[in-house]
Amino acid sequence: MPDFAQHGPITTIHDMGTAHPSELMSMLTEVTQKYRIGLLLPITAADMRAEPFANIVQQLAQVHFIDTTVVVLNRTTGEEDYREALRQLAPLGDRAEILWTDGPRGAALLENLQQSGFDLSRPGKGRAVWTAFGYLLADPKLKAFVLHDCDIVNYDNDMLVRLCLPMAHPSLDFDFCKAFYARCTDKMHGRVVRLLVAPLLRALMAVLGNDDFLVFLNSFRYPLAGEFAITSTLARSNRIPSDWGLEVGTLAEVFRNTSPKRVCQVDLGRLYEHKHQPLSLEDPERGLMGMCRDVFTSIIHTLASRGVVFSPGHFLSLRAAYLRSAQDAIRQYHSDALLNSLQYDRHGEEQTIEGFAGQIAITGSQILGSPATTPSIPTWTRVLAALPDFPQQLRAAAAADRAAYS
Repeated sequence: MPDFAQHGPITTIHDMGTAHPSELMSMLTEVTQKYRIGLLLPITAADMRAEPFANIVQQLAQVHFIDTTVVVLNRTTGEEDYREALRQLAPLGDRAEILWTDGPRGAALLENLQQSGFDLSRPGKGRAVWTAFGYLLADPKLKAFVLHDCDIVNYDNDMLVRLCLPMAHPSLDFDFCKAFYARCTDKMHGRVVRLLVAPLLRALMAVLGNDDFLVFLNSFRYPLAGEFAITSTLARSNRIPSDWGLEVGTLAEVFRNTSPKRVCQVDLGRLYEHKHQPLSLEDPERGLMGMCRDVFTSIIHTLASRGVVFSPGHFLSLRAAYLRSAQDAIRQYHSDALLNSLQYDRHGEEQTIEGFAGQIAITGSQILGSPATTPSIPTWTRVLAALPDFPQQLRAAAAADRAAYS
């Protein structure tokens, strides 16, 4: 539905349904003749073989506004995974390159970084995104990088157009653009945002007051969206978490390194569907429980870096305030689901917030007992100071892999 509302310090770009997708694509194709954009796609070997990725590749084969695409392939078991990636990406031709971080050349480069004092020992999406940034930074003509996940079931090019255009259009001056959308099929999804992040931010502001960082985070309609665009300059300066705190940690770095008025969020204009994580109440290290821990830890450490001092009383109050806020949210979601003919498991939602509340209490105690932060991956500014040609080495490794296995 049309919506003009602007909440908080960032700009919200709505989908009013008044612009035809071909009009926006034509506009973007024209402006990217001068404002070149690189696309990065982190993918595991398993997701590469799933149906959504094949559709994503077919859609990308039709676009002309992306200058360079780098697919970071990880969690592989051998060269057969790399060869399959080559086959899958054939429709993109030489516009796309594969950066195989598990391959002999990719692993050797990461080992070189380790030996130079840069900790990249933890694999995952954070390291994949960071490595792709380095690959794209080797080309100074690229002005911005855009990222989206590779498990989007209902992907089409309009999603990418809407994510890129706020960055590329010469009349706009954004450094960072975040996507938002409704996670909904026949039921509501997005439990970590709905049942953890939103009520947690309200609880933190109730306990700590309206800290600027909390207000900034609370301005995002879907802060855990995996899709964003960022200028190459900001990508060079941002630290990247290596755990499930990636999305919140990225927003914390954006808040630190640029002005909120140069940040926007864009409505992708659709119900968004991708794979879902298990709740994992029985194992707090996995699934949504592990995600809860990492997201909460990221927010608390960011606040601590801003001078907020936490005591055991803070976490007791925070758990109680969170639980009340989340219970109120469930009442609202139940009403919304009822009038939209959606399935709604209210008991299951209550169990989820009780699990999240338990994680808040446990994680708060752990932070007080061991306040050291989980190390983020170093900024590319720091790496380039020590190893100025490392991005070129990443490109050379990708080219060598293609030559060896084609």
